[in-house]
Amino acid sequence: MPCPHAHDPGVSRLSRIWSSRREPMSQERGGQERSESHEEDDRKVRRREKNRVAAQRSRKKQTQKADKLHEEYESLEQENTSLKREIGKLTDEMKHLSEVLKDHEKICPLLHCTMNFVTIPRPDALASCLPR
Repeated sequence: MPCPHAHDPGVSRLSRIWSSRREPMSQERGGQERSESHEEDDRKVRRREKNRVAAQRSRKKQTQKADKLHEEYESLEQENTSLKREIGKLTDEMKHLSEVLKDHEKICPLLHCTMNFVTIPRPDALASCLPR
């Protein structure tokens, strides 16, 4: 007896399998064929269950991996923000120190001393460049 939903695309394959299991066995089949068919059905059910569990495990693993990547991303974003803040502070400090050096160069007697151009320093020449 053919399955009444065999050509209906709206009915899933699984529905057709279950409905075919409920159909009475033909009188031509012996007890051995029924037993083999029942064992085969049991194997299919066990295989489906095993596959379902494996799929759940795979989805869970994917979710955990995605969560871990998201946490790592957020951590790296925080570190990046912190490093940018530190770069800003160091840049400000460099500008300040450059200004201080520039102001100091204007009044530093050592920078204006002719001794700076001499390769061999003389103690008496050095004394003349220092403030008194």
